[in-house]
Amino acid sequence: MDFLIFEHPILIVQALMDGVLLGILFALIAYGMALQWGVMNIINIAQGELVIMGGYVAYFLYMYGIHPAYGVIVSPIVMYFVGIGIYKLVINKVVDKDLFTSILATFGISILMMQLMNFVFGADVVVAQSNFGTTMLFDNSVTLPNSKIFASVVSVLAAIVLVLYMKKSKLGRAIRATAQNARAAKILGVDTEKVYASTFGINAALCGVAGALIAITFTLHPYVGLPYTVRSFMIVIVAGLGNLPGVALSGMGLGVFEEFADYLLGTEFRIAAVFLLLVLILMYRRFKLARSREYLK
Repeated sequence: MDFLIFEHPILIVQALMDGVLLGILFALIAYGMALQWGVMNIINIAQGELVIMGGYVAYFLYMYGIHPAYGVIVSPIVMYFVGIGIYKLVINKVVDKDLFTSILATFGISILMMQLMNFVFGADVVVAQSNFGTTMLFDNSVTLPNSKIFASVVSVLAAIVLVLYMKKSKLGRAIRATAQNARAAKILGVDTEKVYASTFGINAALCGVAGALIAITFTLHPYVGLPYTVRSFMIVIVAGLGNLPGVALSGMGLGVFEEFADYLLGTEFRIAAVFLLLVLILMYRRFKLARSREYLK
């Protein structure tokens, strides 16, 4: 096991900065999941596939000579309507069902989307070259790709825009009212069907923004969506629904954890470390829930 990171403290700074920038992007994806989970009570297993599909929209622009950074504008628009279509075809039939039913339905959507992306774009690993360059810090000892900095800035701006929209717009207020009490909102005249469709569409749009950023920062592959779903689920479990600051902190914490796991265990064990962390978090939550039940007795 390589402990070079502790022999050269500057590598700790590198891991921390990379992790924070990465975690901000994770938080954006998780916020979309938290939004639709809180409003619709649906765990979306296809979250990662929505992200990757959004990335392929940016890659499609890149293939035709358009800078992939424009994907952060085009991809959310395309993915919003993809989300609305998925809601109309499948999700509206499972909104009032139990969580297990929604998990099965979105798992099926996930498989379908993977096969569709494989058919259209092929199974090769691709990246949309941004040519943004690199920022050097601390006497050139720390290197930060400008694509990561760009991704974190856009993620923060997207989150701010969404928060303002949720607070100021009529639809945003309707979404918040439905999240608090769907039955009462419906009695008061809120079109909950429209709210659910818009919520799923907004979640898909956020995935589109994140996917476009991933396309220019990392790599795309039709079958690489699951880790993004797991990361989002983990962040939401830790932060809780409707807790945007908690989602941001959890996302950055997960990003830092991944970077240190990469340095300590090796890149090949990075995703395995994420899955192990998910298991540990679920075990802890189960233990905590059992203790709470014992206390109530």
